[in-house]
Amino acid sequence: MELEKVRELRARTNAGIVDCKNALKEADGDIDKAVDILRTKGLALAAKKVGRIAKEGIVDAYIHPGDRLGVLVEVNCETDFVARTQEFKRFVRDISLQIAASEPIAVSREELPSDIIEREKEIYTSMVKDLKKPPEIIEKIVDGKLEKFYSDVCLLEQPFVKIPEKTVGEYIKEQIAKFGENIIIRRFTRFRLGE
Repeated sequence: MELEKVRELRARTNAGIVDCKNALKEADGDIDKAVDILRTKGLALAAKKVGRIAKEGIVDAYIHPGDRLGVLVEVNCETDFVARTQEFKRFVRDISLQIAASEPIAVSREELPSDIIEREKEIYTSMVKDLKKPPEIIEKIVDGKLEKFYSDVCLLEQPFVKIPEKTVGEYIKEQIAKFGENIIIRRFTRFRLGE
């Protein structure tokens, strides 16, 4: 019975046998709790991997049906071994589809040009200045609108199109845990006919 639970947990999570045994022990044999334990530990392990150098990877080209929209994206990982797997290639294709569908302008908010951020702040400030609110409240409203702007235009902060309750950044952390390597979306370009 215990061996069957380990097999089932391993099939559901792709975690190692020892990790599955330990998670089942910690969860008192409850498979769903063990999945949560492994996911939590996996994301903790993923956070440790984020600082590692990712110099391998692939460039994916996606052309949307109708040939009016295309995406080029470079996604890096740590080893050529992972970069050549079908799973990694599917993951990169998912990122390409995300870029095609959601029109981000930068990978992260740190990459957004400061003039764009300042322009957005000015627009939001002028929108709320007539509300007759104290300056600190206006600042909070503007900050809230800026956060919404970041989630619209920064790839890592956008809701992932295949699993909208997760951001792209959260999805990537799960993939880091799954592959056991740091993964970085280095850059992308989105082309639309006539733009």
